[in-house]
Amino acid sequence: MSTTARTLVTGGTGRLGQTLLPRLREAGHKVRATSRSPPTDDETEWRRMNLADGIGIRDALTDVDVVIHTASAPLGDAEAVDVDGTTRLLDAAADAGVSNFVYISIVGIEDIPYSYYEHKLTAERAVEASDVPSTVLRATQFHSFVHDVLGMIARLPIWPLATKMQLQPIDTGVVADRLVEHATPEPSGRLDPIGGPEIRTAGELARAYRDVRGTWRPIVRVPVPGTVFSAFRDGKATCPDHAIGTVTWEEWLETTYEETASS
Repeated sequence: MSTTARTLVTGGTGRLGQTLLPRLREAGHKVRATSRSPPTDDETEWRRMNLADGIGIRDALTDVDVVIHTASAPLGDAEAVDVDGTTRLLDAAADAGVSNFVYISIVGIEDIPYSYYEHKLTAERAVEASDVPSTVLRATQFHSFVHDVLGMIARLPIWPLATKMQLQPIDTGVVADRLVEHATPEPSGRLDPIGGPEIRTAGELARAYRDVRGTWRPIVRVPVPGTVFSAFRDGKATCPDHAIGTVTWEEWLETTYEETASS
């Protein structure tokens, strides 16, 4: 890719955004990133942008060739950010002449009736229906996301968990590498989904997390009814035919806690 190409990363302070920025620079991109509260970074050109209210969108897209849209609100107002905000971003990208709008989505969102997933699916469809040429990549849950969820449960004296849920955690760096590969002026359309190297139950993931944390609080299986958890138990959030990467959950935990202990 030409070293003069400018690539915009939305959600630049998020885990995926932070993983993308150095990889894009190494690949020769001129990198611009957005955040509601941008940091001071000599290597990245930061712009303040708020998808929910539209502030800063058109300014951020000035002279941009490629957009990698990672900004999302899984624990916030997903309709305002993921649906309305993505629509605003697409409209501005069309006006700015963006040549490739790269969107990161989630495996199984059409089969799991969880409200955040429904909003992601609406946004994904808006991307593909837009006049802006696009690339869409679905991935399974990041190791760090699974870790954060278990971290909230770990505050309890007993860990209630839908232990039979099937997940396929993936390393954020693997996802970032795939996005960088397709962050070119030529769009790639819908890519094959990607998932981590192993499909594991939530119970297995929790026990490994408990071991590395050195705690022995009991994990109690909670048979949660409903279509959302049923879909997770049936493996709808996994893509076994598209497993990539080599970093397992246990390896990621070991590396993460080694880094934490040494910092």
